Amino acid sequence: MLMFLVLILERVLQALIQSKLKNLPADEGLIPWRKLFLRALSKPLTLFVWVYGMYLSLSPILKNFGDLQEDNLIYTVARKGADIGGTIAIIWFFFRMVELMDVRLKKWTLQTESTIDDMLAPLVGKTLRIFIVMIGGVILLQNLTGIEIGPLLASLGLGGLAFALAAKDSVANLFGTITIFFDKPFQVGERIVISDYDGVVESVGFRSTRIRTLTGHLVTIPNEKIISNTVENIGKRPHIRWLNNLTITYDTPPEKVETAVRMIRDILENHEGMHPDFPPRVYFNGFNDWSLNILVLAWYHPANYWDFQTWVQETCLSIMRGFEKENIDFAFPSQTLYMANDDKRQLKLALLKGEMPVRE
Repeated sequence: MLMFLVLILERVLQALIQSKLKNLPADEGLIPWRKLFLRALSKPLTLFVWVYGMYLSLSPILKNFGDLQEDNLIYTVARKGADIGGTIAIIWFFFRMVELMDVRLKKWTLQTESTIDDMLAPLVGKTLRIFIVMIGGVILLQNLTGIEIGPLLASLGLGGLAFALAAKDSVANLFGTITIFFDKPFQVGERIVISDYDGVVESVGFRSTRIRTLTGHLVTIPNEKIISNTVENIGKRPHIRWLNNLTITYDTPPEKVETAVRMIRDILENHEGMHPDFPPRVYFNGFNDWSLNILVLAWYHPANYWDFQTWVQETCLSIMRGFEKENIDFAFPSQTLYMANDDKRQLKLALLKGEMPVRE
């Protein structure tokens, strides 16, 4: 009779929950918290009702095995089983309730521009689930053995020290993860350079961060190493700087040098990707061993690498065509030897005779 009542109670409770779920408004966005709560409660409540319902139903039968005292093995097993089942149901409920935290965090991350925040929801959810399982395991162990776990753990000083030493790197990586999330030195999808690795951030986990290098290799770097090293965030650069030294031959007359500087300035004026705060700079700035040097400095916005390379190619071709039209020659490493019979540069010798040089 009691088992029948337990079945009816369980069916009634499930019917109420399902009715509430159907009557809740269907949002196009994230699932409302009431629906998450009822969905998390449904199955653990069924387990809880059945465990304690069966225990109460079997209690009269246990009287046939003697007095309901602590030395009654059947009673003890039934009570322990009911307590364990009820504990599992409660732990299961809180485990499923973490989904509510996941949804709230996901809603928050959708309102932020940071892509690294998108990794926060699954990490927090995973941490809470692990914590709930650990606490639940301690409670179950205490119910099974009857031993107070708190004093037992406190007494394991040496074991705790050994465990702390073994988990040192894990703890350091966890703090590294927290630092990355709060400091935000980079976002998922940005290109960074750390140590000898240059690549795009693919994910940030509890222990490590994964970077896809420019060669296509996947590199996993512990988060503790990331926060203890210098991170160069190339993805956050506002522009790409183009620095070039154009060299022309020494026999180029001053007028042609001025023409070359003016021509390059005209090519770079109002160029594609130019920012008004960063105008191009072109100067004849020095004499090399084998050439005259023209410094060319320009900034390309936005910092899209392949668009920048296309612009550089078009700019270089324009400079080459302009130099060819003006008969201006590019210089390359070379040496000039002057011969003794050169009429333009006659070789003069000075012979020392006595104290005064005599020219012949």
